[in-house]
Amino acid sequence: MNSLFDKQNITVLAIESSCDETACAIVRNGREVLSSVIATQIEIHRRFGGVVPEIASRNHTLAIENVVAEAMTKAGVTRDDIDAVAVTYGAGLLGALLVGVNFAKGLAYAWGKPLFGISHIKGHIAANYIDSALEPPYLCLLASGGHTAVVKVEDYERITPLATSRDDAAGEAFDKVARVLGLPYPGGPEIEKLAREGKPVFDMPKVKHGEELYFSYSGIKTFVINLVHKLEQKGEPLPKADIAASFQQAAVDQLVDMVSLVSKRTGIKKLAVAGGVSANALLRARFDDMKKQGCEVYYPKLCYCTDNAAMIGSAAYFLIKSGADESPYSLDAKATVGIQ
Repeated sequence: MNSLFDKQNITVLAIESSCDETACAIVRNGREVLSSVIATQIEIHRRFGGVVPEIASRNHTLAIENVVAEAMTKAGVTRDDIDAVAVTYGAGLLGALLVGVNFAKGLAYAWGKPLFGISHIKGHIAANYIDSALEPPYLCLLASGGHTAVVKVEDYERITPLATSRDDAAGEAFDKVARVLGLPYPGGPEIEKLAREGKPVFDMPKVKHGEELYFSYSGIKTFVINLVHKLEQKGEPLPKADIAASFQQAAVDQLVDMVSLVSKRTGIKKLAVAGGVSANALLRARFDDMKKQGCEVYYPKLCYCTDNAAMIGSAAYFLIKSGADESPYSLDAKATVGIQ
């Protein structure tokens, strides 16, 4: 059991660098964010149509010291006020993760603070605890660029996957479809913006379920690619807005339908949404409709949907309060981690 387990108030300095955002946050007791600073690389990677791992790592190295200093200044804290250092150790781009992990290890060692490695997946789920009264148990839809799943959050540290993806993650499909339509990176917000100008006139493939529950985005992604190629070969105008609206509706329908099905099978009506796709307005509107069916629905604030360090600080607090041991200085970055 870690030395902080019985401490009444715990302030965590958290670092996140899994992809193209260098982030640091100061979080108190898992639900109160004292500061959250993010240095984004979107404009750098936009010219390449996606994240270039080597460039991401280099820019994390350049930004991380200043981001941490700014987070501490904005929170009005010193090293003496920090009880623990937390960092995302996976999943993500290995080189990018290593920048955050190594900086966090150095900081924890220099300051004499316990170190806690945090799963990026659990971080996204924990974003729902910030400025919120949400407590387990509940069902959580995890929809991001790397993962799509419905999980049962039995307690803060026990997560059971009930439905996962067979192929592409939802966020990954949004990005790939955006690229096919010639939209800039990141693709998800661009698809959502363009879809407002169109109508869902194209019938997308749908997943048919038996007893096994799973997501699949390969079919609708391939449908869009083939549709675009077919229209281009014929020399016909490309109705990008209608294609975006059709894809978005099909993608969101699959997410909502699965959560509804799992909710009916388990009898659990407390629902949360996590991951970058949880910022999508259509998805939120569809979940709002589920409130009419007696469901209790939670979302993270929009600023905590995409990658940030506040969610890592929140997850670290609940890990600490579970009694888990601190991470060793041999903590290493991992490109993939399990959902559990």
